[in-house]
Amino acid sequence: MRTARPVLVARVREDDFARIARDDRAAAVLRTAGVHSYLAVPLIARGEVLGALDLKRTRDRQPFDADDVVLATELAARAALCIDNARWYQRQRHAALALQRHLLPHAPAPPSGLEIAYRYQPAAGDGQTGGDWFDVIPVVGDRTALVVGDVMGSGINAAATMGQLRTAARTLGRLGLDPATVLDHLDHAAADLEDTMTTCVYALYDPALHSCRIATAGHPPPVLVRPGRPAELVDVTAGAPLGVGAGIPFPTVDLRLDVNDELVLYTDGLVERRDQDIYTRLEALTDLLSHPRRSLEEDLRPAVGSAAPRRRPGRRGPADRPGTSRRPRGVNRRVCWCPWVRSSWRWTGSSGGRT
Repeated sequence: MRTARPVLVARVREDDFARIARDDRAAAVLRTAGVHSYLAVPLIARGEVLGALDLKRTRDRQPFDADDVVLATELAARAALCIDNARWYQRQRHAALALQRHLLPHAPAPPSGLEIAYRYQPAAGDGQTGGDWFDVIPVVGDRTALVVGDVMGSGINAAATMGQLRTAARTLGRLGLDPATVLDHLDHAAADLEDTMTTCVYALYDPALHSCRIATAGHPPPVLVRPGRPAELVDVTAGAPLGVGAGIPFPTVDLRLDVNDELVLYTDGLVERRDQDIYTRLEALTDLLSHPRRSLEEDLRPAVGSAAPRRRPGRRGPADRPGTSRRPRGVNRRVCWCPWVRSSWRWTGSSGGRT
C-alpha cells in the first residue's frame, strides 16, 4: 500500500507469514491453510490507492510468477475503476438527495383553514434523484397557491434546476399573480437555464369564494373528487412544458370547491408504467380515489402503492404508511401526491370566510 507496487512472495517461508498477514492470528490461519505462494497488487484508480488485491495459493503447487503479476495487475486496475465509479456515483447521489431535500418544504405550516399532509419518496437503487417538487405558498387575502413540478432528467443537475424553479415559483406566487401569469414567468426562467424542460401544475385557491383556478404546463391533469360522485380528471388544457419557449398562452380553468371536495395533484411517476398506457393508469387512479376514505392520511399508502408503477429491479417500494388524522368537520378537502420521488400531500380548507 505504501509503495503502490505489486508484492510477490513466490515461495512463502515461515518468517514470511508475519509480513503477509495482518496479525499473529491471521498468520496462524494462513499457515494452517497451507499457503505457499503470495501475491498482492494495489487497487489504483485515478492516481489514488483504494486498497489491495491479495492472492494466495494453497492447492496449486505452482508458485506465482511474473505472468501472474501482469494478469493480477490488469484485474486489479479494472476492479479499482469499478469501485471508484461506484463510490463517485454514491457521493453524487447523496449530494443530490441532500440538495433536493433541503430545497423542499419541511412540514409546511398549514394555511388559514387548510390541513396539509404530504409524502415525498425519492426513487432508489438504479434510479437517480429527480427534480420533482411541491410547495404550499401563502398568498395575500388568505389565499393559497399549490404547486407540483417535475424537472426532466435526474441527478444533481435536475435537483439544482428544481431548486431555482421552486424559488422562482414561490416568489411569484406570493405576489398573488394569476396561475397563467406565474407559469409564463416560469417559462422564461426555465428557458434561461438552457437544456431544461419542466412540467408544472399551479393552483390558486380562495377559501372565501370556494374557488380554485388551475393552469398546467405539460403536466398530468389534476383529479377532482366530490362526495358521493366518482373521481374525474379536471378538464384543463395543458400548455407547453416550461422551458420550451414556444410563447403559447397557458389556459386556465376555474373550479368551485365545496365542503369535502378533493383536488389531487401529482407527477407522472405516480401513474406511468411501461406495460400500460397513460390513459389506463389515469383511469386506475380515478377509480382508486372514488373509494370512500375515513381520513386524509389513510389513503396515502394505498394510493401511492396501488397507482404507482410496479417495482423495477433495484428500486425501492412505497414508503411506510404515515400517521393518520381525523378529518375536520366543515372543511374542504384537497389532496396532492408528488412522486417519482413519490410524495403525497393533502390539504383541507374551511367553508367559512376569511379569518
